[in-house]
Amino acid sequence: MTDKTRIWTAALIIIGDEILSGRTQDANLAYLAKWLNVQGIRLKQVRVVADEMDAIAEAINALRIKYDYVFTTGGIGPTHDDITVDAIAAALGVGVVIHPEARAILAGYYKDKLTDARLRMARVPEGASLLENARTGAPGIRIDNIFIMAGVPVITQGMLASLDGKLEGGAPVLSRSVGAWTAESRVAVLLGAVEKAHDGVQIGSYPFWRDGRTGANFVLRSTDPHVLATAAEALLAELRDAGLEPVDGEI
Repeated sequence: MTDKTRIWTAALIIIGDEILSGRTQDANLAYLAKWLNVQGIRLKQVRVVADEMDAIAEAINALRIKYDYVFTTGGIGPTHDDITVDAIAAALGVGVVIHPEARAILAGYYKDKLTDARLRMARVPEGASLLENARTGAPGIRIDNIFIMAGVPVITQGMLASLDGKLEGGAPVLSRSVGAWTAESRVAVLLGAVEKAHDGVQIGSYPFWRDGRTGANFVLRSTDPHVLATAAEALLAELRDAGLEPVDGEI
């Protein structure tokens, strides 16, 4: 039975020179963080690394020991610069092999157009299993606590869907938002007092500026729905007492 009181943790390694150069904006981080919350897993660290063997291997070896799960995105395509599999295999001290099931999947998808380049997508660190990819057939990879996924968001999301409910995790993190037209500095002490008075709740503050006005949305997070609701009502009451007109939800 899964221990719902334990906090399970994860890290994400975003791999790609195109991310670091600014040519491509990463779209996987937010999706993965929300997906992990539903699984009862907290995303604790994110690294962006270049398409370099040493950089990828160093990140893998640092994070796979520190966190329960490590996810990577990028660098598992058919081109010469897709070196994520090689780098992770080197980090783990294992070889790279053609996974027979992955070969069969690719052969079924590409048929007589399965080139040597496309066959590269069947390469895995020795001992790895596969993550289903219903979108293009080319699978993701799991080895130990490492999940190696594509960088294309729609494919990444499909790979994560294949893992729904299959990873050990704690209670999912729930959230509720409260908005108000106010500067953060005006309510900083108030926010801290509400958080302190409700054990198990975290409050994040996110300012915005719109139509010449300053506002902020306050996001409360907890694994306990009762505690979350109680804290949200307390925050709404405190904001009203401060002369503000809060909104139950984001503005």
